[in-house]
Order: sequence, then structure tokens, then C-alpha cells
Amino acid sequence: MNVDTNVLVSMTEANQNFSRIVRIVDENGIAVILKNNLPRYTVMSFQEYDEIQVARRKWFGGIADDIISENHEALMELAK
Repeated sequence: MNVDTNVLVSMTEANQNFSRIVRIVDENGIAVILKNNLPRYTVMSFQEYDEIQVARRKWFGGIADDIISENHEALMELAK
């Protein structure tokens, strides 16, 4: 995974200067907070988060529906 170094911020700096995190998100769409020099947390706009959640529900919801449809008889038997 490639991470733009312009969006990396240490945990210490994030704690001391959260407005910088917000500025990075506004400019780049995401900020990555490092803990012990490793990427640990991401900060993104709520709109971006919401779009990801909608896509997840759509993708995973479809998979769950397919599994239930394909195994309906077995699931009903197990439910007894």
C-alpha cells in the first residue's frame, strides 16, 4: 500500500495540533496518524466515510443475500 507522505502525522503532533489534521484532510482527503512510526489511524471527512459505508453495505449485503439464497434449504433445516 502506498501512502502519500504529505498526509502522515505523528500521534504527538495530532494531539497538539488537531487543526493541522483537519487541514490535511481538507486538502488531501485523508490524514494518516502514526503511532510508534507505523500508520495506525486514518482521519477522513464524514462524507467520505459515509460513501465507504454505503459501498460496503451494497457489496457485502449482496454477498450475504447470495449465500442465503443458495443455502436456504440447509439454513432452514439448521434452524429447526
